[in-house]
Amino acid sequence: MNAKKLLVATTPDSVRPLTALAVYLQSQGYEVGWYTGPSYQSLITKLGLGFYPFQRATEVHATEVNQVWPQRQKLTRTLTRFRFDLTYRFLAPIPDFLTDLKAVYAQFPFDAVLCDMAFMAAPFLKFVFNVPVGVVGLGPLGVSSSDAPLHGLGWLPAQSLLGKSRQRLLQYWVRNYFFKPSTQLYNTLRKQYGLPASQDFCQDSVLHEADVYLQSGVPGFEYQRRDLSANVRFVGPLFPYRAAMPVSLPIRVCPKRYQRVVLVSQGMHASDPEKLLIPTLEAFKSDASTLVIATTGGYQTQQLREQFPQTHFVLEDYVDFQALMPQVHVFVTNAGYASTLAAVQHGVPIVATGLYEGKNEISARVAYFRLGIRLKTEMATAREIKKAVDQVIQEGSYRRNVKRLAKECARYPVHELCHQHIQRFWSE
Repeated sequence: MNAKKLLVATTPDSVRPLTALAVYLQSQGYEVGWYTGPSYQSLITKLGLGFYPFQRATEVHATEVNQVWPQRQKLTRTLTRFRFDLTYRFLAPIPDFLTDLKAVYAQFPFDAVLCDMAFMAAPFLKFVFNVPVGVVGLGPLGVSSSDAPLHGLGWLPAQSLLGKSRQRLLQYWVRNYFFKPSTQLYNTLRKQYGLPASQDFCQDSVLHEADVYLQSGVPGFEYQRRDLSANVRFVGPLFPYRAAMPVSLPIRVCPKRYQRVVLVSQGMHASDPEKLLIPTLEAFKSDASTLVIATTGGYQTQQLREQFPQTHFVLEDYVDFQALMPQVHVFVTNAGYASTLAAVQHGVPIVATGLYEGKNEISARVAYFRLGIRLKTEMATAREIKKAVDQVIQEGSYRRNVKRLAKECARYPVHELCHQHIQRFWSE
């Protein structure tokens, strides 16, 4: 029997979190191809996977959006920026994606497609290619719900009747009026390709129309929704293929020699160290009892080493979070989803910052489930970070809560669960 051909189709910023799953699926007998931006060719081919680069579509990373669309820099409100991104980054490229994928299909006639949530051509693929489509949620669940606040603002679920009514009213107004231009564009594109108009908000449509929606994470790190779509499956935290990640472990120091270990990361896309790295280093530069390990994502590493030569500081382009987390007391982050889940998986309490690109939604969940402290800012001060780290360490409830959630994560064999759900494409 010929192996099923599975195409992974992703936006550029969603490649790495799916690498381990793709390698696992190939080991289970699938022939896996990957459609994404051309800069990932080396990474994907080294994993032994087929690679099909964007041709008509343009590769744009989160760090480049203001250069590609300079007018975006003038948008300071979270929802206004989100509407711009939804229209220009995620909806407008759909025709180019479909043109490319028709050419890919001629070379690699895929039997199913696995997309990330931001790849909003997903509902079109089912119709154009007549194949099952799975969608993977690599951030907090953003589907509309009467039980959850409007996604994107970083609000916590309302507790009072008045608050819940306000929450539902705002959600209705934003989905049906504020985002109306985006919805109109989405339905215009659907009509162009022969699909019926969707009554859903366009992001909800991507989730609802998927054959299965694989949500990275666990229910304990998500707001409860009584109206959650039946196709949503929590699968546990999804992480990058470890051998595919550049690794530089801080081997010249022994974490056990220090009273506490603080790991700080701005992720792989935030290039301004003033946002989090420098304030954290400033906060502890006179505290030789605290080992601070800072991962820069490759931005200004050597300059920061020269600026902060303290022997209790370790600055690296990248570190292996899975190897390091068991030795960490507090994780300071701008609320990347995968890194936050890595801390949760290892029972490490969190200090989270960040307002844009969904960071506020992740930090909101950190606060709501009392896994750590949320700083509602893009530019935290050294004093704020020091105070938050001290509080997280002194109050044992944070560590107890995150350890409880770590036990929940351990009950989810993520790759096996994803495989089971994908297998059902052909058994149901």
